[in-house]
Amino acid sequence: MDQLKVARESRAGYNRDKFKLWVDADGDGCDAREEVLLAKAVKKPRQGKGCKLTGGQWASYYDGKTVTDPSTLDIDHVVPLAEAWDSK
Repeated sequence: MDQLKVARESRAGYNRDKFKLWVDADGDGCDAREEVLLAKAVKKPRQGKGCKLTGGQWASYYDGKTVTDPSTLDIDHVVPLAEAWDSK
């Protein structure tokens, strides 16, 4: 049976600048933030020039409210980058 390796964490070599913000990994014009918004929409938004999203709806996991302005939503890591680095 495989077991999870337990080891001391190390932050050696970690630098937040190594991690680019909101890259367009697949080259489709939508960055990572927009890709998450598209994937999590309960009503698909329209995609304008530069992947500007309008007209969609998102459900708040925290209070059940419906959100229609994607700029009011925070998209973040489930695991902080430094913690993920430490656990590599």
